[in-house]
Amino acid sequence: MLSEAQRAQIRATVPLLETGGEALTTHFYQLMLREYPQVRPLFNQAHQASGAQPRALADGVLTYARHIDRLEALGPLASRIVNKHVALQIQPEHYPIVGTCLLRAIREVLGPQVATDEVIDAWSAAYAQLAQLLIQAESAAYDAKAASPGGWRGGRAFRVANKVRESAEITSFHLAPVDGGAVADFQPGQYIGLRLWVDGEEIRRTYSLSAAPNGRSYRISVKREPGGKASNYLHDAVAPGHELTVFPPSGEFVLRPSDKPLVLISAGVGITPTLAMLESSLPKARPITFIHYARNAQVHAFADTLRTWTTQRPNLQVRTVYEHVDPTEARQPDAVGRPTLEHLRQWLPAHGDAEVHFLGPKPFMACIKRMLHELGVPPAQCHYEFFGPAEALQ
Repeated sequence: MLSEAQRAQIRATVPLLETGGEALTTHFYQLMLREYPQVRPLFNQAHQASGAQPRALADGVLTYARHIDRLEALGPLASRIVNKHVALQIQPEHYPIVGTCLLRAIREVLGPQVATDEVIDAWSAAYAQLAQLLIQAESAAYDAKAASPGGWRGGRAFRVANKVRESAEITSFHLAPVDGGAVADFQPGQYIGLRLWVDGEEIRRTYSLSAAPNGRSYRISVKREPGGKASNYLHDAVAPGHELTVFPPSGEFVLRPSDKPLVLISAGVGITPTLAMLESSLPKARPITFIHYARNAQVHAFADTLRTWTTQRPNLQVRTVYEHVDPTEARQPDAVGRPTLEHLRQWLPAHGDAEVHFLGPKPFMACIKRMLHELGVPPAQCHYEFFGPAEALQ
């Protein structure tokens, strides 16, 4: 339990974190990844290079400092962190490493005039408090996943049962457990973690589950990213029969219980979790609008699947927008260009009374979020997630 004096020290650092938090967290990651190589597999180096991971941590540290007097307000942030940690199998022994590097970064970046012994002691106590909360929540999640039907703890060997090219960029991997047992159900929208060995180096990644639960296998659909170590390895080196280490499903981007019309909006590989949401919702009577944005027909994954479902389900409306269109292509979109308010006004239910889930690149999601606000969709009915570190949508 933090003392009032320690809380006051934390509150006093908020202005410094608002202006210099990203510099602090960048230095923190540099320290930790250089001096503790055992944690490198847990971090996507592309997110480090882009600055997304330091920005996300800076936002998290700032949010924690701002709410040091009422930790219950951390609910969504804590849940997101716990789900990501569980998917990557973060363990209690990782927390002292993070704490040591964070306190050292605070002292080295802020300097001894600001990062006094009192400030360091306050942040040490604050970090210990947060670590304990996360460790307890993650332990409960690990226990629940192990105890669920078809569940397990840690890594489990899965074999690639099938590999399917879905578009010029996206390939699906159908994964079945080597032990032949059942696999845990999941909530559509969730992801699994993979442990991969690429050129002798361990890396861990999370991938959305792109098909509804069936109790026997999982499907992930992976976009080949330019320079992406994991995605290129999966596309080029992993074939049917290959074994992969899989961590149990996790994630908080899931369908909310509701009878309201469902709207699913995606761009690019953002289609993967929304497709699982769609498939699981089709048997229900609620109206569903599925809107997908792609650069062109060549990179539009699952187009034939969606076309088949629209002929079978009268409650489903599918709309497609291509940024560029080839008039000679047999497959033509409903619209051409970028997202527009007019299109959403035509395609969404009247008065914006729907549960809307959307996913794609950050600029796309910021655009969709702004348009949904203009159309009157209540914020509580707008749900989104980030591929990678969470950032603010402005």
